[in-house]
Amino acid sequence: MSVTRLKRKNRKDKAKSARRRTALKIQNFKPVMKSVDVEAIKEEFKAKATAKK
Repeated sequence: MSVTRLKRKNRKDKAKSARRRTALKIQNFKPVMKSVDVEAIKEEFKAKATAKK
């Protein structure tokens, strides 16, 4: 009886630590910064604004 309980507890502990690990990975995840050309975007908005008029 006691052996079965220890196996179950071991599985439960491993599952708990796996959930904790994945939660910490999600919290620490930082998306990859892409290089963005701000000036090109500004020009694009100006072109759209003049096209509407």
